Amino acid sequence: MLRFKMSPSSAAAFLRFTFWTLLISPAVSLTCSTQKFNKNQVFSTCIDLPSLSSYLHFTYDSPIATLSVAFVATPPKSGGWIAWAINPKATGMVGSQALVAYKNSTTGVPVVRTYDISSYSSIVPKDLSFAVWDKTAESRSDGSLVIFAKIKVTADLAASGKINQVWQAGPGVGDGGMLVKHEFAAANLQSKGTLDLKNGDTSGSSRGDTTIKKKNIHGILNGVSWGILFPLGAMIARYIRAFESADPAWFYLHMLCQISGYAIGVAGWGTGLKLGSESLGIMYSGHRNIGIALFVLATVQIFALFLRPKKDHKYRFYWNIYHHGVGYAVLVLGILNVFKGFDILNPDRKWKLAYMIIIIALGAISFLLEAITWVVVLKRKSGKSNKPYDGYNNGQGGRQTLAT
Repeated sequence: MLRFKMSPSSAAAFLRFTFWTLLISPAVSLTCSTQKFNKNQVFSTCIDLPSLSSYLHFTYDSPIATLSVAFVATPPKSGGWIAWAINPKATGMVGSQALVAYKNSTTGVPVVRTYDISSYSSIVPKDLSFAVWDKTAESRSDGSLVIFAKIKVTADLAASGKINQVWQAGPGVGDGGMLVKHEFAAANLQSKGTLDLKNGDTSGSSRGDTTIKKKNIHGILNGVSWGILFPLGAMIARYIRAFESADPAWFYLHMLCQISGYAIGVAGWGTGLKLGSESLGIMYSGHRNIGIALFVLATVQIFALFLRPKKDHKYRFYWNIYHHGVGYAVLVLGILNVFKGFDILNPDRKWKLAYMIIIIALGAISFLLEAITWVVVLKRKSGKSNKPYDGYNNGQGGRQTLAT
């Protein structure tokens, strides 16, 4: 049996080498320059794309305007898809000419299909507006897929030397090659840019960042208004007014919350309309319809301030029914739409959790105040019914007072 002895200094050097190898190797493996293909295809240029852990290898033959590409990405799920596309006229996915790869559900063999994405409503296989050939796909041991293809670059794009590229990854494929919609997280929205065919570099689009900022602003404004201020205003009106000492302070606090919530909500609604006009082909019907209903109901509710009859007016009873009914409708729809917004925006889990904690806290406080309010009201009624006869309030003196 052979035994090897290692000096302390040699052992320390070996450990340092092992440590740095563990740190460096994963980083190196995540660059396009280290990637190899099963058939040993070679390309003149490769780029680490800025989102979705994707990579593009390409060779551009300028004299014949032919682009050979290999796109590498990993689907979010095992049965998912990856796509690389050229958009001849815009910078987004709508209007793009896409190459999509996924594993055949029966054979498990990766295939490539072409998609002309004219809108998000129907994404099914369709011929592209330019010639494409040698379309193949391969799967890799790390779960990623590779799209290979050769593309005839149109004359106008060849003259400019630049193309708008879009890449994406989605969770699954339905019947007839219908792609399951991808997420709309930050990485998905940023997966586009301009590819310089001659210099071999790419620049990301700032539009994705701008859209994300607008969505965040939209979410914050609506979360604060419909999701927090309106419920808080309703709580003030229902519970604080039960205490006689809080009159009329409760009314002004209630009005402050509702008017502030309405103003902020209108700003959030406006940003939503702007986002919708800038996102052709993308529509969240439920979220949109609830938002429109909220705006209409809240506007009607604000007008209630100007149409409020006096307490002894004969129409005050009907006004109360209208005001309370519309108010509770705004309350329920507002909270529901905030959660729908979370599902669309898909922020870090902590933000949704924080809002859930706020709503649960408001609900717990409401439950406690409901009990306290009932105790106060019942005691007040009990005190009035047990008040002794004094010969004035309930007798002749009372009648004389009313007569005068």
